[in-house]
Amino acid sequence: MTWITRPRSDRSGLAAIVAGDGAQIVLLHGVGLRAEAWNRQIDAFSERYHVTALDMPGHGDSAVRPNLTRVSDYADAVLGAFDGPALIVGHSMGAMIALDLAVRAPERVKGVVALNAIFERSPEAAAAVQARAAELDGVTVADPTGALNRWFGANDSSECAACHDWLCSASPEGYKAAYTAFAHNPGPRRSNLERLSCPALFMPGALEPNSTPAMSEAMAALTPKGRAIIVPDAAHMMPMTHPEV
Repeated sequence: MTWITRPRSDRSGLAAIVAGDGAQIVLLHGVGLRAEAWNRQIDAFSERYHVTALDMPGHGDSAVRPNLTRVSDYADAVLGAFDGPALIVGHSMGAMIALDLAVRAPERVKGVVALNAIFERSPEAAAAVQARAAELDGVTVADPTGALNRWFGANDSSECAACHDWLCSASPEGYKAAYTAFAHNPGPRRSNLERLSCPALFMPGALEPNSTPAMSEAMAALTPKGRAIIVPDAAHMMPMTHPEV
């Protein structure tokens, strides 16, 4: 598949790919990516739904915003970009934003899907991701090699090539801000998951070493309407590599 660049609309200061009619689905990508990471979902879902795939602040065609230091700050930026209620689907950091929205704005969220979400990292994992964040200077483009190796291993594919291009073209300032917020957020609090009122689906890849299947299973067990589905043979970038799931 060629990962084409699509036209954008403005949604309260965020760039967005908008397609289809019907009930609303909002798609939130991960750090360093852009709305086109959801190309296959946009094509499939827009046949029946109104799909909004957002560029996060400082990503894609969305401008860098000052003072975004927490995942909740990014959730606040997203909140103005869609009219609820909507099904919110997030991947990686986007999943953390989606869960934050479901907890803090339940009237706007009728369901949440968290793909490869983080929950209660081990001290070693937290130290590793925070060390990577500390290495970013916000001025130079970060070497994408480490991220691509974690996401794809040795696999050379059109998905890997697209992510390479997106990481290399991302705003260094926007990337540092988002990655730092991601690195210092342990995931949703247990108490927040226990009071989550909407249906919640947690989906990790079985081969994911960081946002592990055990994390998703633990979150689903805490959530009143939670469910976990582990995707076999998938790693971190499963929205691109396993779109049919």
